[in-house]
Amino acid sequence: MAARELWRQEGPGHLRRALWVLVTGYGSFCAFLYGLGNPVAALYAVFGALPLIMFCRIPGPARERTRTLLAALPVSWALVTAGTLLAVRSWTAACGMIVVGFAVSYCEAGGPRPAGLGMAFQLYYVLPCFPPYAPDTLGDRLGGLTAGYLLAVLAQRVLWPEPPPVPYRVILADAEAAAARYAEAAARRLDHGTADGDDEAELREHRAAAHRTGDATRLSRVPPTERPTSPSVRDLALNHARAGLRQVRNQLDRLAGSDAVGEPDPAAAALLRHAAAALHAAACALREGTPGERADALRSALSGYDAVRTEQAACASPARLRQDAVARAAAEGSWLVAEAARIALGGRPLAAGATEEEQQRTARRFPYAVLSARRRWWHRLRLHLTFRSVHLQNALRVAFALAAARIVAGELALAHGFWVLLATLSLMRTSAADTRSALVPAFAGTVVGAALAAVVVRSIGDVPAFYAAVLPVVILAGFGVAPLLGPAWTQGAFTMVFLLVFAQITPPDWRLSAMRLLDVVVGGSIGALAGLLAWPKGGRGELQRDIGDFLTRGAEGCRTVARMLCDGRDTPADPLAPARRAMLLAEASYVQYRTERISRRTADPSWEIAMAAGYHVVRGGEFLFSGRKGRPCGPLPREAAAELTDLASRVATECLHAARAVADAAPAAGPAEADPYPAAASAPLRHAAGEAARTSTSQVLLIADVEAWLTGVARDARRAL
Repeated sequence: MAARELWRQEGPGHLRRALWVLVTGYGSFCAFLYGLGNPVAALYAVFGALPLIMFCRIPGPARERTRTLLAALPVSWALVTAGTLLAVRSWTAACGMIVVGFAVSYCEAGGPRPAGLGMAFQLYYVLPCFPPYAPDTLGDRLGGLTAGYLLAVLAQRVLWPEPPPVPYRVILADAEAAAARYAEAAARRLDHGTADGDDEAELREHRAAAHRTGDATRLSRVPPTERPTSPSVRDLALNHARAGLRQVRNQLDRLAGSDAVGEPDPAAAALLRHAAAALHAAACALREGTPGERADALRSALSGYDAVRTEQAACASPARLRQDAVARAAAEGSWLVAEAARIALGGRPLAAGATEEEQQRTARRFPYAVLSARRRWWHRLRLHLTFRSVHLQNALRVAFALAAARIVAGELALAHGFWVLLATLSLMRTSAADTRSALVPAFAGTVVGAALAAVVVRSIGDVPAFYAAVLPVVILAGFGVAPLLGPAWTQGAFTMVFLLVFAQITPPDWRLSAMRLLDVVVGGSIGALAGLLAWPKGGRGELQRDIGDFLTRGAEGCRTVARMLCDGRDTPADPLAPARRAMLLAEASYVQYRTERISRRTADPSWEIAMAAGYHVVRGGEFLFSGRKGRPCGPLPREAAAELTDLASRVATECLHAARAVADAAPAAGPAEADPYPAAASAPLRHAAGEAARTSTSQVLLIADVEAWLTGVARDARRAL
């Protein structure tokens, strides 16, 4: 049953790619070799199609994939040309390998499109950078490559095309719709103050659904091709909406839990219904793929709710002050989610005739929407230009491993030395342990495949027609079935295919199998050595440091934002920039960590729980800081400022404790006590309620908003201890 299920899930995809290789790669190979008598063009035709089909996974529907592949063709020409010209010396080819290897790998930080093309780009340089140095054959090489490349693009579009993937926007739409239903259930509870048995069961059901669908939007749980990780406005806005949705769920959890006052709050309930309507509309727009209307109704509801809070502030209890602040944060987050979703679908970030103040507010909340593509790419590449970035680590590891492999192959004068680099590139993983685990099946598969090919060549001899007839069967079986049987079978299939291809170009020699085996051993060993010397722990080693740094920067952000809001300052500086940068590095490390297959003997810490406090700092702080920017209410009274500053210090200490727990790799002990910071015992809220008559209403509400944010961060930080 397991084999049948595996075939049902993955079999059609492997068989589809095998058919594409057969029709495009082998078809163009035969046309050039037997039809035109051009073995150089024939070789480059099959190598133009094979990497594109077997190794490239391009995101998006068929039309977008075709545009991406056609746009990448000039890059492929440039790489083949560079490899051809730099093959004049081993050291020039190795230097080119450093540049190409680093640039191609580092650009994978730009999202799934450059990452999907990375393997093909590397191979398009590797193949021509070996002897013979024959710049006069460049035309044949480019012609063969172009034919195989274009046929592969055409086959993927018309010959048994892949079913369209589930777009990330649809996954996000499901999460937004579930959050909307959760908000409606929370509104019903606020209407009555308490919930009876049926309402409580419904609330729990919607809460579970909201968290389940929200978990499905995590990048680590989405196929690599569908992750919104590029610096495009669409992907940045989708990520922004995902982060805002997490903040909305956090606030709804508080309204549904111990932070609930237990008495009716019709104004907050009405606001949550507006928030739910905005989330429902955003979900519908994401499913349809067209931008909806602006969430102006929710924006107006927020203004009306602020007026109600202002009227009731003088007589509100500490618990009501916090509940109202949490409800407002949930609605503010819902507005951000709706607007980010609209921008992701191509909506204009600014309305026609927007005032200068509205332009500044939009630039603060959606900065990516007003930046040029060039600046967005620059920001992304500059972010990862640090030795703590897994993208930079991978790029350096690949570049120097390939350069070393090229030098070794050249100095040892290995025949078909490009097999050395192919083995290095295909077997090297992001961690030394994963690389080591990939070597054994690769070597075993190569041995079996090489031995079988040697027996065939020794038995048949120089009969190209036989190899031409057998190769289609090997391609279909090797690429269509072998991947389901394991990596050793796949490696054996590649070995058989390569040897049968070369048996038709040059006089077959059974010793070619031994050369192939030697090249794979040399290349795999170089990759293993590179993985052992350069960041051997891979994503896990960096993840611990990155999450610890994220929480540490978050602790600093708590103090800084609270101090700036207490002082009433309105400065252009972004106090959360260090925490946001640390967050992006931690997310990249976590996504890579989830792709590594090393066996884990002990339970890992709950990394996602540990990062929750940092997310709350960044997103909640953004709501507060950007919402108040341009509208300062003056410095808070000294006593209130001192109490909020003290609370911020205690919350920062909670974040630092969580960072130390991550550094010690201590598993989370589970949820902390229900309410470590009860509203009745909150000094800032007691001051706001007790001194409301002598404190301006805007300052009372600011105290409540900041206190609600800080105590929410503390709750999340304690869960990681």
